[in-house]
Amino acid sequence: MRTLRSLAATSVAGLSLLVAAACGSPSAPPANNGGGASGGSAASATSAADLGGMDKLVEAAKKEGTLNVIALPPDWANYGAILKAFTDKYGIKINSAQPDANSQDEINAANQLKGQDRAPDVFDLGSNVALANTALFAPYKVTPFGDIPSNLKDADGKWVSDYTGYMSIGYDAKKVPAPTTVQDLLKPEYKGKVALNGDPTQASAGFNGVMMAAVANGGSADDISKGVDFFKQLKAAGNLLPVDPTPATIASGQTPVVIDWDYLNVAQTKANEGKLDWKVVVPQNAIIGAYYIQAINKDAPHPAAARLWEEFLYSPDGQNLWIKGFARPVLADVMQKNGTIDKDAFGALPAANGTAVVLTQDQLKKGQDYLTANWKKAVG
Repeated sequence: MRTLRSLAATSVAGLSLLVAAACGSPSAPPANNGGGASGGSAASATSAADLGGMDKLVEAAKKEGTLNVIALPPDWANYGAILKAFTDKYGIKINSAQPDANSQDEINAANQLKGQDRAPDVFDLGSNVALANTALFAPYKVTPFGDIPSNLKDADGKWVSDYTGYMSIGYDAKKVPAPTTVQDLLKPEYKGKVALNGDPTQASAGFNGVMMAAVANGGSADDISKGVDFFKQLKAAGNLLPVDPTPATIASGQTPVVIDWDYLNVAQTKANEGKLDWKVVVPQNAIIGAYYIQAINKDAPHPAAARLWEEFLYSPDGQNLWIKGFARPVLADVMQKNGTIDKDAFGALPAANGTAVVLTQDQLKKGQDYLTANWKKAVG
């Protein structure tokens, strides 16, 4: 299970792994370009209307019959159920490659498999990797494109934010008192019990955990230094555990308090039901979010299926399935207003009242540069 995505996935490009799928014999690209009955080409369609509407897009996608996805773990944000629901609804076979790959691996696969029918049709990417590779994306505006905030999409539809989590504190209520603020973690009751998910100079969750601490302690999206100061204090108090938390360390009790994305922490509540009293809180004075991004490969071997996949993800069905995976979809506010949101699933998410801080690319780089220069000497 991919519980830790590198900063290559959500902020800065990092290590790239060789794509195993590229090692096979080349395959010829498919002859069908996904043209709909209206005569349009799916490969150049920038909306369903370009193919004559949703019915024609569905027709063209079914004719292709296949969708290639990559880096979608079935236990990450409910992708297993999402993949199944898409196939059940449209009868389109999904080839899911490298479920545990990171964002840079997705880009590598697109480059290495270009022109082959095994190339990825679509991407689910961290922001910096996405924005560094927009030349690979096909512009496409899903039906509810106008409802998505302008700062969370490309104006031409080359990329669109899909879902986020909020940084949170997960804790075993049988071992520690309920924290309500980040500062609570400095108390003696948390001695030797607090774990941060990953090295913040390399891991997205770790980076954003430090940013949460910064905002909670008088810093801002432009000033992560207060977060470094906080973790320095946490270590000096003996409260910071030098352990990367995993489902195994949580289940064993090795990491009774974990700073991580809320969708990962909430998943542990369910996974440890009857074993641990695992609870999750989002500090209300420091709500930190980071969206992943959807994009279509401009060289997608199944261009109609790729566009239909995006339409499905941004439909109420797709958005609600992300919620059931404890992620917060980009259209949640709109769906609350129009009554299409799954109220029970949304109500099961940790409370978060207020506007989330979502860093810009410049803020991400500034924070990462600061951590690279200061984290190890301050915290180790």
